Amino acid sequence: MKTIIVPTDFSLPSSNALDYGIEMAKAINASLMIFHVYQVPVSISDTPVVLISVEELRKTAENNLNNLKEELEAKHPGLKIYAEAVLGNVIDEVESLCEKIQPFAVVMGSKGTTGFEQALFGSTTLGLIRHLTWPVICVPSKRKFGTGIHKIGFACDCNKVVETTPAKFLCEFTHMFHAELHVLNIDHKQKHQAEKSQESLLLQTMLEGTSPAWHFIDNRNVEEGIHSFADDNDIDMVVAIPKKHSLLDSLMHYSHTKELVFHSHVPVMCIHED
Repeated sequence: MKTIIVPTDFSLPSSNALDYGIEMAKAINASLMIFHVYQVPVSISDTPVVLISVEELRKTAENNLNNLKEELEAKHPGLKIYAEAVLGNVIDEVESLCEKIQPFAVVMGSKGTTGFEQALFGSTTLGLIRHLTWPVICVPSKRKFGTGIHKIGFACDCNKVVETTPAKFLCEFTHMFHAELHVLNIDHKQKHQAEKSQESLLLQTMLEGTSPAWHFIDNRNVEEGIHSFADDNDIDMVVAIPKKHSLLDSLMHYSHTKELVFHSHVPVMCIHED
């Protein structure tokens, strides 16, 4: 059975991502793992002082998580829900959990609503995208799953597609939601169009069965081109692949990843090279 992991700190952004993860799990008959990582708060002074005992932290975290689990089980009968709270570093613990249960995806909020939350979510989200080999779905605040995923926008640089495109997962994901697949290539004034033609044919073969629609978008800014297309064409999810030494390398560099993920109005799923 597929499992979706949703890290939570009980904030509004993570609660919204949890709602999204729940509806996605129900849509594909997956189970849900709610995961909370707590840390020992230390006062900022010349001599660090632990402000609360680890045992007290553990009890509070487990109580909050169990209450949330019971509330969700009452709201969503039939959905298998698991919950776990651990002490540690968020990125390390999520990665360890992923290695143990091999999830379908990790779903989390893309950014917070306050400056502090934005900084916290920013570093955590980017850290998970960088370290996890499993798909990370970043959900904008207030974005709902709604009626499902009907249109997927796959951001592709048409460079070394055979070596880098996780075509099997992309095809399975598209079929799972009975969605349309739109391949998006951003190329200002089509400067690289000729060299991309062969790669496009290869990718077309790799995505056989999904009948992808191709869109060659003229825009100086990759992220802006993707955002505009997604907004204008009712895209439900953008898929991006963090790749090295490619045209998308600039996209998936930390500063550009922030632009794509944090300013998108639609969820962005980051999946790694095949």
